[in-house]
Amino acid sequence: MQLVRSLVLASAVLCSARSAHATLTPVQSFGSNPGGLAMYEYVPAGLAPGRPIVVVLHGCTQTAAAMESAGWNQLADQYKFTVVYAEQQTANNPVRCFNWAGEYGDTANLVRGQGENASVIQMVDKAISLHGGDASKVFVVGFSAGAAFTAVMLATYPERFAGGAIMSGVPYRCATSVSGAYSCQSPGVTKTPAQWGDLVRGSHAGPYPRVQIWHGSTDTTVVPANEAELIKQWTNVAGADDVADETETIGSATRTAYKATNGAVIVEAYKVTGMGHANAVGADPAGACTATAGSYFEDRGICATRRAATFFGLLGGGGTTTGPDTTAPTVAIQTPGSGDTVTGQLTVVVAAGDDTAMASVTLSIDGASVGAADVEAPYQFTWDATAAGPGAHDLVAVARDAAGNTAMASANVTVPGAGGGSGSGGSGGDDDGTDATKDLPGCALDAGGGGAGFGSLVIGVAALLRTRRRCRSR
Repeated sequence: MQLVRSLVLASAVLCSARSAHATLTPVQSFGSNPGGLAMYEYVPAGLAPGRPIVVVLHGCTQTAAAMESAGWNQLADQYKFTVVYAEQQTANNPVRCFNWAGEYGDTANLVRGQGENASVIQMVDKAISLHGGDASKVFVVGFSAGAAFTAVMLATYPERFAGGAIMSGVPYRCATSVSGAYSCQSPGVTKTPAQWGDLVRGSHAGPYPRVQIWHGSTDTTVVPANEAELIKQWTNVAGADDVADETETIGSATRTAYKATNGAVIVEAYKVTGMGHANAVGADPAGACTATAGSYFEDRGICATRRAATFFGLLGGGGTTTGPDTTAPTVAIQTPGSGDTVTGQLTVVVAAGDDTAMASVTLSIDGASVGAADVEAPYQFTWDATAAGPGAHDLVAVARDAAGNTAMASANVTVPGAGGGSGSGGSGGDDDGTDATKDLPGCALDAGGGGAGFGSLVIGVAALLRTRRRCRSR
């Protein structure tokens, strides 16, 4: 196979030594593998057929094992799904970057059914064959070069994925050359939403998956402007605009959400203040974080892995038990978080799961029910916070499993009065003191700051040559 020719920041070669694949199982034969990638997997003990699959793509200088720090294996144990890890090889790219910009002008990797994208799909097919996985519930998540290649997978095989999470990445076909890739990383490439959307539509017709996007505000390796361009691209292919319908502040992060005409959230974006080129980890108000801090993993008090899994609708049980079911389900109000200040129309997201089977989740606010019971994950409810009026409001979610066991979770939020003042909570991420839904998603992005880590999401030549209803994830 032709030696990889993409590009790389020279500093990338200084990073991360290869880790042992301690808990991952190699899969030696999974198809013709035109991209020359390696496949590893993590399969929980006693996994039943018909369960979801998550594909994880690492960043430059990393291996599959490095992404175990993201905590997908632990979530798989708890919620029962298969994790597939694709690994780039040095024969393809000297610093192990997935070739999201092609190989020295050869764009095969960006064309459906060719190169590395074909290899990843063959891995998915193998996992479905081996474990009886649910082909309608396949998801892909990646960091850095893996994030950029996540966009490639969503564009080339949109019908094969129910959702994707792009963490510190760039839009699909942001670049197809070495010099273009450098420009894509920094200062970034600007296009109209239609121009970005046309690049995806030109790859393969939809339907297109739901997309979650993460970026650090001080990322100097892949500048934050790329987040706004990703939002343009994936809202456009979904037939929506890039004006946020929801804005929410969660600790150091700002979450924006973008809805289809039916009210479903089709793009969700997080910008993490103070974070460089890294995955966000830490104690999250939504629940325990299985990810750990380390190289390219920054503790920012919010857990990208858990929130991606919730966005995918994975936190809904799936295990098996014997005898009568007497165990209560788990439930947590994912967003907004308790103590948050909110305004405008927003989607209340509830994470719930059970050791056998979930039945429903209901939500009440200040004692009044909000809509009908939701019977399918992800559990979501639309609430007009502004219409509820200024002041404190109590949110109570009740989860019920198939055996009738129940559990309850609560949160308290504040709607600011006229003028936006709320005391301690701020304005929920709105910078104009009016309606949070009017903010442009890219208005707070900046391109400055010192990034965390040296990894580049693009690759090789320098080393050689010098974001009104519920959504459904199915």
